[in-house]
Amino acid sequence: MKNDDVLKKESSDLLKGREYIGASRIDGSLVYMRKTHPVGYNELVEIKDSQGRIRTGQVLDTSSDAVCVQVFEGTDGLDLPETRMHFLGEPLTLGVSEGMLGRVMDGLGRSRDKATLPSAFDERDVNGSPINPTAREYPRDFIQTGISAIDGMTTLIQGQKLPIFSGNGLEHNQLASQIVRQAKVRGGESDFAIVFAAMGVKYDVANYFIRSFEETGVLDNVAMFLSLADDPSLERTITPKTALTLAEHLAFDLDKQVLVIMTDMTNYCEALREISTMRGEIPSRKGYPGYLYSNLAEIYERSGKIAGKKGSITQLPILTMPNDDISHPIPDLTGYITEGQIVFDRDMHTRGIYPPINVLPSLSRLMKDGIGKGMTREDHPHLSNQLFASYSHVKDVRNLASVIGEEELTETDHRYMEFGTFFEKNFVGQKYSEERSIEETLELGWKAISILPPEELQRVTEEELEEHYKG
Repeated sequence: MKNDDVLKKESSDLLKGREYIGASRIDGSLVYMRKTHPVGYNELVEIKDSQGRIRTGQVLDTSSDAVCVQVFEGTDGLDLPETRMHFLGEPLTLGVSEGMLGRVMDGLGRSRDKATLPSAFDERDVNGSPINPTAREYPRDFIQTGISAIDGMTTLIQGQKLPIFSGNGLEHNQLASQIVRQAKVRGGESDFAIVFAAMGVKYDVANYFIRSFEETGVLDNVAMFLSLADDPSLERTITPKTALTLAEHLAFDLDKQVLVIMTDMTNYCEALREISTMRGEIPSRKGYPGYLYSNLAEIYERSGKIAGKKGSITQLPILTMPNDDISHPIPDLTGYITEGQIVFDRDMHTRGIYPPINVLPSLSRLMKDGIGKGMTREDHPHLSNQLFASYSHVKDVRNLASVIGEEELTETDHRYMEFGTFFEKNFVGQKYSEERSIEETLELGWKAISILPPEELQRVTEEELEEHYKG
């Protein structure tokens, strides 16, 4: 006699093969079907129209009365009585392989470069598997981006999630492509790979990234997942999941150090809001769904290092702050989940400074554990603190000068004004094609603070002053 588990499996297999005819409602990209067997959340669905064409969808909501399915390819041409649904009984999966490096795919992992994808090493659920917190290893190793404002002031650490808060029209796309081109693990002791995910981007932006990576010769080490602006909203919500599914294979199966760059997370959140509105859910702040925080956390927490594994996943999500408002729900919630942020400044952008990173509101909470002797350089922590303190005082001096005039400032205040100008134009500012080693960045930092009198430098030691001060 068969046991209960075998009977349940056979019953489930029979239900998987069942096809339902006749939708009860079609609303935008959503299709509702009544009187189905119990189906799972995120279950994959095949939808067939009256002409026999098959589309793919995903279960967004399920209850005893009806099932709500979002169709990836849209609902044009579907009619209520002839729509057929076949529930596959499994979530969306991605066939992962090292051969996906150097390839351009859509948000679901299908080829965009008109070539056949390599044979899959394994099929993985794009929703991922949670990492046991006790298995996580604390991130400590330095990733060099070649950008002084990041390496020197908001250092990126392997396994960290460090978002870039930008704004519409700012140069976050250029910075993303520059980081892809320049990022490396110091010493070259392990394989390094880039997974790049773009959500809701325009054709010209997508072509810019592809062309940039091809021209600089890094495309062979980059797996690109591109969800374009005219692709369905649901695809934007899947794109970071497919990208991270490949990243997990590269990091934890193949021992690679993987940097995942995702742009633009604001488009991802807008897609969530659009789908939530279509489903008639009660909105939260600014109309976003109440589960926005947990949804972002599911993505951001798929980074880090696992004890016993050589690989790691580091995330650099990029988001454009609506109206440059850092208190907007998207950057606000992102800041709670991630380990710091890199903040762009529109005023610096208008003054021609690239990258326009405002170092004062920027921070890397893991920086202190990945810099210093044996990692970057012994003077790095003190120099970084001194640059922060000195540049913060520059803001006060500039405010004072706007009130009393520069001619009334003291000699020391004038030195601070000179330091501020040099720091912004020569330390923070650099060319798009310029890659600086951490040693070059630190020497440039010392050159900046050497504009100030030694008695103003309270954050560095006497020994460091004797060795590096250039006044």
